[in-house]
Amino acid sequence: MRVVVLNKRGKPLMPCSPAKARLLPKERNAIVVRRTPFTVQLTIATGETKQPVSLGVDAGYKHVGLSASTEKAELYASEIELRQDITDLLSARRELRRARRNRKTRYRGPRFDNRIRTKRKGWLAPSVENRINAHLSRIEAVLRLLPVTKITVETASFDTQLLKNPDISGKEYQEGEQLGFWNIREYVLCRDGHVCQHCYGRSKDPVLNVHHLESRRTGGDSPGNLITLCETCHKALHRGEITLKAKRGQSFRAEAFMGIMRWEVLDRLKASHPELEVQNTYGYRTKHVRIANGIAKSHCADAFCIGGNLGAERLGEFFFQKQTRRNNRQIHKLSILKGAL
Repeated sequence: MRVVVLNKRGKPLMPCSPAKARLLPKERNAIVVRRTPFTVQLTIATGETKQPVSLGVDAGYKHVGLSASTEKAELYASEIELRQDITDLLSARRELRRARRNRKTRYRGPRFDNRIRTKRKGWLAPSVENRINAHLSRIEAVLRLLPVTKITVETASFDTQLLKNPDISGKEYQEGEQLGFWNIREYVLCRDGHVCQHCYGRSKDPVLNVHHLESRRTGGDSPGNLITLCETCHKALHRGEITLKAKRGQSFRAEAFMGIMRWEVLDRLKASHPELEVQNTYGYRTKHVRIANGIAKSHCADAFCIGGNLGAERLGEFFFQKQTRRNNRQIHKLSILKGAL
């Protein structure tokens, strides 16, 4: 992988070969400022001739691919694994606060008059905001290392109703699957024919319950996460005496996120870097370019195709990063560690 070079003021220059980078510190013309990726900062004045550098961003719900390249060579390639625990941590914190209020112990009072949605336009859910900020922070990290002149982000929009029903058209878009039902419970019972989906009536129990296949804390109350069980099977399930074969229906979290971040990342990049050319592309274009050039599928490969410099010599490796939790507060844990207050 090529070595990142900064000038005396810390501004990015064109990278150099590892052989040349080894000589610079020995001759006291540069100092090492970072190990991964290997970065040196010059201690002498030098010319700052730069070439156009294009940064391709393969945006995603779980992974992000980045590739910076010139017409001749790929300069930087990385893959980032995003956090998937935001929703679960926030739900656990909410449950702990509610439990403390009920026990009349130390607690944080509910703030019904301090809802952020009413105070700031454009509010996004914390899980969505975290992923968008992760995209932006990784892009900013590359901009600090390379003199990028153009950024291309792959965006996508999904028709979730079309994914559920491929034959949907016209006014059917305004008539959801719960049309004519008072609530979700009534819809689920009708969908399952008012029959227990485990014993199918063999228990002779007339009382029916609606069970969450995935925890309500993280799975929500969507119809795909609900199933009809008689009270006998429902209690036996919670006692661990039986197991369900049914699985949660298709979740559209990733599709919803991609629809939200579609313009959000572009707008924030344009606002923070008006001097750069920021544009978007689409997944079908990336797929066509990748297949036409015989490139194996990966997040870094998609980012390379998005960058547009298909004649550049590719790097044989990439920089893998995994986003981790920064804070580890005792008050957010379900089981407090021994000795913690």
